[in-house]
Amino acid sequence: MKRMFDPDQYNKRGVLKKAVYEEELARLQVELVKLQHWIKDTGQRAVVVFEGRDAAGKGGVIKRISERTNPRTVRTVALGVPSDREKTQWYFQRYVEQLPAGGELVMFDRSWYNRAGVERVMGFATEEQVREFMRTGPEFERMLVRAGIKVIKYWFSVSDEEQERRFQARNEDPTKRWKLSPMDVVSRAKWQEYSRAKDEMFAHTDIKQAPWWVVDADIKRHARLNCIAHLLEQFDYPDEAPEPIALPPRPQRTIGYVRPPMEDQSFVPAYY
Repeated sequence: MKRMFDPDQYNKRGVLKKAVYEEELARLQVELVKLQHWIKDTGQRAVVVFEGRDAAGKGGVIKRISERTNPRTVRTVALGVPSDREKTQWYFQRYVEQLPAGGELVMFDRSWYNRAGVERVMGFATEEQVREFMRTGPEFERMLVRAGIKVIKYWFSVSDEEQERRFQARNEDPTKRWKLSPMDVVSRAKWQEYSRAKDEMFAHTDIKQAPWWVVDADIKRHARLNCIAHLLEQFDYPDEAPEPIALPPRPQRTIGYVRPPMEDQSFVPAYY
């Protein structure tokens, strides 16, 4: 899956040029479609967990994975704040409801690891709850693997400086300002706390059956390509694109049908 690029395909900052990046992304997205068909045809079940600091680029890679695939096969789950009822449930219960059926790959944009990350750092979970998660989280994932569900976990790692640059860019762009939540603002002052929480989380949950894979996310283009290429390597799918469908000739129009007058319909104005 790894491809070598010539030095002239990078810009002066060492980043793949946009045209090169887009061409490689398109190639990988064709592979994702092949993977999708294999998962559906063979009834595979897979869970991909995306975790990392705020503004690390999780959403960007999820978007590139899903934009060319069928949402009925490659499904994204991004749960919000638990309801009062969900807070009284077994911690993993609302995530279990989102697990894949046969022929599905489910991507979690944040997951049960909220307990070991944001909930711990922001004081939404007690230390007893965190300790229980560190003990039961690996067992939960081993249960999934034993049940035949493939579990892949990615941690997007971004530097303090790059995260701050992205925060500032979001704040300046009205179309991206919604991404800068109050929680993100608070997290800017808790870099070390998040680092310690991540280190301890890895120490307990980086298990053989479902290891953590760290994505260097300081360069978005590289992070997206590296993550997608690695994800594809986790499956032994055939190199077969779906065959074109033989479309029969369109039938002749039915005699006697009269289209209603266009004046009787409300059309969107031609703004452009």
